[in-house]
Amino acid sequence: MRYFFVVLICVLSTSLNAQNPYSDLSSPYASVRTFLENLQPNAVNDSIAALPFKSKNRSLAEAKKVSVKFKRILDGRGIYLYLDEIPGNTNFRDSTNNRNKYVLIDEYPKIYLIKSENGQWHFSNSSIDSIDKLYKETFRFGTGQLLNLLPKLGTKKTFGLYTYQYIMIFILALISTLVYKIFAFFTERIFSRIIKRFKYESENSEKYLWQIARPTSVFIIILLLLVFTPALQLPIAYSKYVNIILRVMVPLFGTIITYRLVSISSVLLARIAQNTESTLDDQLVPLLRKTLKTFVIIIGTLLILNNLRVPILPLLTGLSIGGLAFALAAQDTIKNFFGSVMIFVDKPFQVGDWITSDGVDGTVEEVGFRSSRIRTFRNSLIYVPNSKLADNTIDNHGLRKYRRFYTQIAITYDTPPELIEIFVKGLREIVEKHPKTWKKNYHVYFNDMASSSLNIMFYIFFNVPTWGDELKCRHEILMEIVKLGKELGVNFAFPTQTLHIENLPGQPSLSPSYPSESDAEMKLKSMFGKN
Repeated sequence: MRYFFVVLICVLSTSLNAQNPYSDLSSPYASVRTFLENLQPNAVNDSIAALPFKSKNRSLAEAKKVSVKFKRILDGRGIYLYLDEIPGNTNFRDSTNNRNKYVLIDEYPKIYLIKSENGQWHFSNSSIDSIDKLYKETFRFGTGQLLNLLPKLGTKKTFGLYTYQYIMIFILALISTLVYKIFAFFTERIFSRIIKRFKYESENSEKYLWQIARPTSVFIIILLLLVFTPALQLPIAYSKYVNIILRVMVPLFGTIITYRLVSISSVLLARIAQNTESTLDDQLVPLLRKTLKTFVIIIGTLLILNNLRVPILPLLTGLSIGGLAFALAAQDTIKNFFGSVMIFVDKPFQVGDWITSDGVDGTVEEVGFRSSRIRTFRNSLIYVPNSKLADNTIDNHGLRKYRRFYTQIAITYDTPPELIEIFVKGLREIVEKHPKTWKKNYHVYFNDMASSSLNIMFYIFFNVPTWGDELKCRHEILMEIVKLGKELGVNFAFPTQTLHIENLPGQPSLSPSYPSESDAEMKLKSMFGKN
């Protein structure tokens, strides 16, 4: 309503002062009013409108050009100048520096009026330079030249717009449609080549292509409209909202494009991760995708708010204070996050590894932001915070190059020494012939005489990647040992007790008889070859 009130005042003032145009430079309000009222479409008096821009070093002709440029900037960017907010005090002073200075637009602090020695308010020299620079930014790629050509297409006004504006809107709509089709086609071709290069062609590849091609084409059209819309010089009521919409659409579609690029990139990275030996990469890709998407949304939101002229610095300050409080309340969560980062950096284990850590024993199924999921051998599921895994000692059984197998093969005491030698030799042959054993490091020896058995140490290693393969190899080795014992007639011992009754009526005594000392000495010398 404020805008329409200001417009109504300007229209009435224009009709009343058609013969006597308003001209006053005694205050910031008077100078801005002089500039605006004398450049209205129905009452153009650029000589008077240029007075606030005229100075000792600037001629009236140059001031006219600057005033027209500034008016075109205001209309092209949809910038309102509320006259009722501009001070009418002839001796107005800026509260920040106590100077006779008034910044006209907060968004452009370099454009301001100052009070000259004769008591009149003029735009400063630096303001003129800023206006020239802003004009080039507003009317890029020579679109400023259209402002002199378009009115020749027709100046009849219908529903608030001139004929040339309707024609230009139609041309822009036609160009936008053509640009959309062309860029959608070429964008699809470009991303199609990228997908073929990564050898990722599937039934969903066309869907992924259009997810990028369509918003990219719209994004190009928005940039095109940003370039040409200021040249239409729409009524400021339209121009303001058109500019707001376009300013919001640029970061919005930029965010959409980047978000979808992250999705497509994650699909390609997942395919690359499948070809690597490490399974931890497969978990890293979804975590990276979630992180990047969150980051894209946050940055996109900040850019949209910035283009809506929402102060970002106070918002970030508030977020930083709130973030500090949140960080104090969520210390464990932050610890777990950095713990997951350290796990992905150091790679102490990967998905599928069998690990033991601080009482946890099982196979890693998933590594998340907060915790890792471990499947125990009881088939239960344990969620371990990543901060604990990062701090504790981890025994990674999955990274073993060789898996040890150690056992004692017990045979009976009545086994002859010669048969023990042959049996041990057969055990070594079993190790040598098995395809998964480590041939350079194994030990098979008769090494213990237990209470009820003669024990042969069987100490070997398997070159297998998983526990299941290890169990399979154990089964094959043990079956070969049982077959060897059966073939050689070796009896495997088990804990037994034998009861001997030394004397029975009518039976010979079972008490052992031992050789004399001299006979024992002779047998010892005979055994070791001594004379």
